[in-house]
Amino acid sequence: MLDTWLDEDLGRGDLTQSGIHSSKIVNAHWECKQKGIFCGGGLVKSLYSHLDPSVSILLKKADGESFTHGERIMKLNGPVSSLLAGERTALNLAMHLSGIATATEKLVSEIQNTGVLLADTRKTTPGLRQLEKYAVRCGGGVNHRLGLDDAAMLKENHIAWSNGIESSIKNLRKSIPWTSKIIVEAETDQQAKEAVLAGADGVLLDEMSVDSIHKLVPQLRTLANQASREIMIEASGIDPTEIKSYASTGVDIISSSAPVTKSNWIDFSMRFSEKGENE
Repeated sequence: MLDTWLDEDLGRGDLTQSGIHSSKIVNAHWECKQKGIFCGGGLVKSLYSHLDPSVSILLKKADGESFTHGERIMKLNGPVSSLLAGERTALNLAMHLSGIATATEKLVSEIQNTGVLLADTRKTTPGLRQLEKYAVRCGGGVNHRLGLDDAAMLKENHIAWSNGIESSIKNLRKSIPWTSKIIVEAETDQQAKEAVLAGADGVLLDEMSVDSIHKLVPQLRTLANQASREIMIEASGIDPTEIKSYASTGVDIISSSAPVTKSNWIDFSMRFSEKGENE
């Protein structure tokens, strides 16, 4: 991936290099143009090490730590040609991931002390899923399925082409590893109750109102208790501006694609340090 990212920007070589003192060893720093949560430091170090092992980087913020507007979060030293060659790619990755971490932290802070977890989804950029899910963790969220092989989830279109929730769960129990979970996406109260009665490990209440979930959660807990089982209840498809209300319904987890799909990049810039400048 490092090769692919660098090749995308460098192509056959940086044409501007011939106009500068490309071999000169210089100091530089990254400056924040807004506040947020940092993510991608280790990735930036790997990128520059891959590009030019002589480049040294000192991270002044660890992944998951907050930064303020105007703060310097990284010091770089190396040939000016190498620092410039990796600048855009490194900044792009860190700005994108820091944007996700910052958006996640904002939502997590809304449900702090409720006991409810915020999880991501599979709505990620192809090729960047692991990094984007890592950024969610840096912002205080937790990860849902990494891929289709992590857990079995009966969604709307699966249920439409099955012989029913109960039959599907029975067939899944025969075929998937015993360590794997089965989750059912329910769009109605009846589907949610059927899922619990059929032995699902988790029920995802999709695009239901706060009032509906408030009424439904105790009923699902009762059904699970009668069967001497525990059930994970998840709310999904919510409006992020209502996350506090959903966290008060008694669910265990709220999943949202918003930290990835609706986050804005954090603005960083690389600046070269003047001689004698206190960094």
